[in-house]
Amino acid sequence: MSKPLKIPFQQLLDALLDESTPLNPRYLYRLSDLNDEESAGLQEIWPRIAPSRRKALLEDLDEIGANDYLLSFEAVARMALQDPEPVVRRSAIRILLEYEVLDLIPQFIGTLNTDTDASVRAAAATALGQYVYLGEIEEISEEDLTDIVDNLLRVVQGQDADIVRQRALESLGFSGREEVPPLIVSAYNSNDKEWVAASLFAMGRSADQQWVDIVMSMINNPYPAIRLEAVRAAGELEITDAVDPLLELLDDAHEDVRDAAIWSLSQIGGEGVRKTLEKLQEETDDDEEVEFIE
Repeated sequence: MSKPLKIPFQQLLDALLDESTPLNPRYLYRLSDLNDEESAGLQEIWPRIAPSRRKALLEDLDEIGANDYLLSFEAVARMALQDPEPVVRRSAIRILLEYEVLDLIPQFIGTLNTDTDASVRAAAATALGQYVYLGEIEEISEEDLTDIVDNLLRVVQGQDADIVRQRALESLGFSGREEVPPLIVSAYNSNDKEWVAASLFAMGRSADQQWVDIVMSMINNPYPAIRLEAVRAAGELEITDAVDPLLELLDDAHEDVRDAAIWSLSQIGGEGVRKTLEKLQEETDDDEEVEFIE
């Protein structure tokens, strides 16, 4: 892991504004854990940073933060929520998924309802999922939970772009509201691959055993996205009957399906599963796969 450079913050601001010089990648770490004065300084120059650099910056921070939980780019992401570039706003939301920022619930609901870009609205729908979960375990107020779920239901039942409605359905998977299961069934029966995948995603989040037979029937689906979500759902629901088909998918042609099978097997557990994963760990030459199995 690279460590933050011990540089004056003004030097970083100057580097961000200097379009003639590539930004030193290690400078990105200096944007972690900004204090109020530093945040204000960055906000002051933000509009003057080239749009292409702002896009690349947020995408890089998203990737770095996802791989190093000791870093916090929350201050940068909060500011970037108002950026005129959709890619920047979307990346900002993705970064903020790493934190339980309860005060941003109204912001995410507003983005879901009013942002001009469908991909940003979809990102907001995804972000609201963590708050549905927190509401179900009584970590946020019942009023906030009701507001979030009402908005997600309205989106799924409305006329927004499919990608937004699908992400909203996935977030509703955590909800115990009676309106949700019929929406999942409708998506599953749509014969649209992306909707079927979204329905399986929601099934996995539901912790509801009523979906076991459907999930099992989709584990070997020829469409990779559907297969992937069925595999994940099998792990989420801890379906013991899924162990054998999941073991077969350790040789799947798609890496994300293989990784999901490993994760789901680890969730289901069992002596045979443990031995298989240990053997796989010993035989693989892929360092990332070894780390993933661990």
